Amino acid sequence: MEPIEYMRMTRELYESLGHQPYGWLNADTPPPFTKLNKPLSQCRIGMVSTSGAYVVGQQAYHYKDDTSIRAIPKTTPTDQIHFSHITENYLPDPRRDPNCVFPIDALRTLEAEGVVGGVADELFSCMGGIYSQRRVREELIPALSESFARQNVDAVLLVPM
Repeated sequence: MEPIEYMRMTRELYESLGHQPYGWLNADTPPPFTKLNKPLSQCRIGMVSTSGAYVVGQQAYHYKDDTSIRAIPKTTPTDQIHFSHITENYLPDPRRDPNCVFPIDALRTLEAEGVVGGVADELFSCMGGIYSQRRVREELIPALSESFARQNVDAVLLVPM
């Protein structure tokens, strides 16, 4: 399977719509590597997906600059996970199999097999289509950080959409 060239695809989409080029935050500088303080088999793992996932009964996302998050219990059946996202054309696959962008079953398997020490009780989703970098820094990241800290998470799996 070929990797998806998300940044190239996004640039081309913006150009085709007549928009200014998308302003990537730190796109040319990889984040610093951070070594785990303990083996993965002893770590509590959290997850955030930028797929716009939500559980039946929760409010769907708005389509522009929605910085809210949805807490999705790790026990949620995949048929109860739905999606709303600004890039509707990417949603057919997640709607068929939520695990392709919200790998809840894989995390449960890793926990059951002892590969990870545990999975946080709540996994998180947000809207990946947030245009305001300021709002991401000032609203989204602090909310996610607080949620992970509350659950004593050692490492976070980031699943981009």
